[in-house]
Amino acid sequence: MTSRTHTVANQSPPLADHDVFTTDAALREGVAHYVSEEGAARLAAELSELGREAGSAEAQELARQANESPPVLRTHDRYGNRVDEVGFHPAWHRLLGRAVEWGLTGGRGEPGGLLRRAAGFHVWSQVDAGPGCPVSMTHAAVPLLRAEPSLAEVWQPLLTSRQYDPRPAAAPEKRGALAGMGMTEKQGGSDLAAGTTRARPAEGAASGMYALTGHKWFCSAPMSDVFLVLARAEGGPTCFLLPRVLPDGSRNVFRLQRLKDKLGNRANASAEVEFDETLAWRVGEEGRGIATILEMVAATRVDCVTGSAALMRRAVALAIHHATHREAFGGPLADKPLMRAVLADLAVESEAATALALRLAAACDGAAAGRSHDRYLLRLAVPAAKFWVSGRCTALVAEAMECLGGNGYVEESGMPRLLREAPLNSMWEGPGNLQALDVLRALRTEPNVLHAFLTEVGQAAGADHRLDAAIKEVLTELSDLQGMEARARRLAERIALVLQGSLLVRHAPPAVADAFCATRLGRDRGLAFGTLPAGLDPAAVVARATPVP
Repeated sequence: MTSRTHTVANQSPPLADHDVFTTDAALREGVAHYVSEEGAARLAAELSELGREAGSAEAQELARQANESPPVLRTHDRYGNRVDEVGFHPAWHRLLGRAVEWGLTGGRGEPGGLLRRAAGFHVWSQVDAGPGCPVSMTHAAVPLLRAEPSLAEVWQPLLTSRQYDPRPAAAPEKRGALAGMGMTEKQGGSDLAAGTTRARPAEGAASGMYALTGHKWFCSAPMSDVFLVLARAEGGPTCFLLPRVLPDGSRNVFRLQRLKDKLGNRANASAEVEFDETLAWRVGEEGRGIATILEMVAATRVDCVTGSAALMRRAVALAIHHATHREAFGGPLADKPLMRAVLADLAVESEAATALALRLAAACDGAAAGRSHDRYLLRLAVPAAKFWVSGRCTALVAEAMECLGGNGYVEESGMPRLLREAPLNSMWEGPGNLQALDVLRALRTEPNVLHAFLTEVGQAAGADHRLDAAIKEVLTELSDLQGMEARARRLAERIALVLQGSLLVRHAPPAVADAFCATRLGRDRGLAFGTLPAGLDPAAVVARATPVP
């Protein structure tokens, strides 16, 4: 007979086998704002299919396996030949392969394609953020190759392919390809101009090829087929496309020194790599490498915002699900006024992040279609959004974990993996200070960005007095741009918050918009999550964010 002490009671059921897209009102409705009614229905059907996969117990188990069996570096084969390969658990290949098959490495060249891709990225990142790194870099690499038509002809069809092909092989033998990146060096970090990797025209090699010698401190996704790297040529820092396997089928010199032992993102590999007369093709002009590769960085920064929004949504969904099914002090935990206030505050932060991420994606579509407003808006909004949304992610996930109490601190809850993952997007593609300084740089050098920002947020003018006041505060801050550097983080924060407030006032339910404006733009709030002022409707906010009724 089973002992009574072994009876399991008052534990929330697993949050599994639900549709991650359809049950996320902020994402579902946000996507619909930017497409036609017919297009919204078609896109919702596609995203719902992916959402059911992402919310399945099987997908979550794959993520667990991939993170508990991290990549393994294999420098030599059994005979002593240098191979420099990274081995992955089969679960990783299934997760990354599904991302490629769904089209998360593409999205360009079709109306609304970047919005579709961003929504899919949001959905699939809730399974695990690891595959997002190679997916993002592959997606971002394509526009750079257009500067070199001969390279684009070979690599663009492979990088946008929906066939996942992890084999190390020459381009003609591949069904699809992935791209990585190698910019930072140990002596320079974010100061890309300080790099010491050298490039010289290769003797006897194909036209346009250079020989690179140097060391990269961070090489993202080192199992990829090609890499965009920076090296110093005679004309200055230059961008290069470096293949793992050369056109003749031989291995390029790509010496993996070690894999990084990271806090999170453990299913994905990051490495130190050494070049020794390594062959690569020049992309763009000599001396223009930093400007060239920053075009790629802008796209990956948008993914940092989207990926952080996805982590926030997953954490909030887990917290609300737990509190809905957990009984405490005579009733459901979610019905307790203080817990409801915390959950509502977290839900507002999550919805604001999602709204801003989708607006960036829609602006990317608009910029690709030639709309100057979207192009100028992106120049300011991308660094501001990355600074704020990716920075808020860690605090939100930590608070959401606390909603589960001790259960949240246990690995099986999934919360620890989210917490380890949360800080990454703040540091990838430039930490917070770099983003804040980029906001300043945009305002100082491109006057049209301020007009685009004011036009964007002005669409909600008069709808909420707290938003109107916040817009005026930003303009006051901008009165002294030259002496602003020490206050750059404050400015980036305010710009991001005003953008979020404008989007929620225009598109979100009144309960959400009111809560956001009161707590993020108004004066009546505390510094901790859950310190909501009186007069709001937290129950309506929590109900909207509940993943499973």
